[in-house]
Order: sequence, then structure tokens, then C-alpha cells
Amino acid sequence: MATDTTAVWFITGCSTGFGHALAAYVLAQGNRVVVTARNVDSLSELVKDAGNRALVQQLDVTDAAQIKTAVSAATARFGRIDVLVNNAGYGYQSSVEEGSDDEIRAQFEANTFGLFALTRAILPGMRAQRSGHVMNITSVAGMLGNPSTGYYAASKHAVEGWSDSLETEVAPLGIRVTCIEPGPFRTDWAGRSLRVTPAKIDEYKESVGASIKSLAEKSGKQPGDPVRAAAVMYQIALMDNAPRHLPLGASAYERITRKLKTRLAQIEAWEATIRSADFPS
Repeated sequence: MATDTTAVWFITGCSTGFGHALAAYVLAQGNRVVVTARNVDSLSELVKDAGNRALVQQLDVTDAAQIKTAVSAATARFGRIDVLVNNAGYGYQSSVEEGSDDEIRAQFEANTFGLFALTRAILPGMRAQRSGHVMNITSVAGMLGNPSTGYYAASKHAVEGWSDSLETEVAPLGIRVTCIEPGPFRTDWAGRSLRVTPAKIDEYKESVGASIKSLAEKSGKQPGDPVRAAAVMYQIALMDNAPRHLPLGASAYERITRKLKTRLAQIEAWEATIRSADFPS
């Protein structure tokens, strides 16, 4: 990748949360950044001291025309894109049974299909320059599921699986892929941007209902610091041996490692049964 002071970053969802913190951090290091959001008015303070190192673009990742325009503008201004950070997206809570079809489809359009489309638009440039880093902000929910976040987790699990395949295709071309898997951070995820379909079925009130209530109560009190997270992501982007998975925060580390250890133990316990499904050798 280009050196830290000449790299070109393309970051989605910069109006709040991780996107805002990361764009501010990367600009502060002297890099060039394509700063995007659906509402560009929210970006004026972020880029006011960056001069021509910041290119502000309106971008709703579910809008194919806006993707094409933003990527073309980035290439015209800077000539290349070195780091793509797919951060745009939002949370949705409901029980699986009570999930709204419109909400579910909108969730996947923003968190999953929009991410796919933008990455496809940027890959040709990275492929031509034989370098680049695709950094996808998934979530601890990309590795495990909890009551009330089934559809959000599904949208993030999809990105994780897709990223596994992407890595196998682009690693030989010098392009790296990392999924960032944050636990609870003090972003707007659990606040204004969260969408909720309340649990009305009595049987789900102690699981889904309690989860929705708990998340609302913890909003603004989460242990994760977005600014510290931005510093970690910046460090990872500069590494030639960047990890494929990077949980962020103690909670994410503990929950993900516990889940993987439990899953591995279960698979190993059923090894004989699993192997018995093959034709006899």
C-alpha cells in the first residue's frame, strides 16, 4: 500500500460513529480521504481543516448511481483508492418471528448488498494497481447471534462469509481483506439510528423484549471508545500481514473466542458421526 501520508482512503458512513472517528483520525495523519455520507451537510466540521486532502461525496450505498459517481470522483481527484472502509449500515432489532419484511430487506440492502456493490465498483482499480485493502466493519454479530438481533446478525454473517471468498480471490493480486468485529462501542448504533420492531408475542418478552430493553439502557455507556478503535484500524491498514478477523474491545474478544471454542468442541465431539457420511474409503 502507499505510505501512510500518501494513501487514499474511501470511507462510508462518516456522519457519526466509527466512520466519523476513522475519517477524522486518518485525515489527522495527513492522508487523503474520500469522506462520504447520505447527508453531506453533516461532514462540514469533519473536513474543515483538511483542504484538498478531503473529498466529500454524497453516498447512499443502496443507490447504484451514487456509487458510480462517488468512485469516479475519487479516482478523478486522487488517481487511486488504497483503502476501502465499508462502514455504512445500521442496526435492527426484532424477534425472528416478528421481523418486518420491509425492515429486513432494507437492512440487507444497506448492510450487505450495498457493501457488495461498492466493493465491486472499487476492486477494478485495486486490481489494476495490484494493491489495496478492503476493510469491512461487520460486528461481533457477524460471528454470533443473540436474541433480538437475528436479522442484523444475518446481514453481518453474510459479509463475513463473502469476505472469506473475496480474500481467496484477491490475495494473489496484493489486495488484503479484514473484517472489523466491534463489540459494544459508544456510537449511535444503539441510539438514533437503531430500528426496532417491538416484541409483542408474550413468549418472546423475556428474551427478545429483555434484549431490546437492555440495549436501550446501555446506549451511551458502552465501554468501547470509537477514537481508540480508529487508531487500531489505521494501524491494521498499514500492515502487510493484516489479520482477516479483528474483534474490537474486550467484550468482543471474550464472546467471540468463547463461541469459537464451544463450536470447535461440539464439532470434534461429533467427529465420528460427521465422517460417517462419506462413501467408505
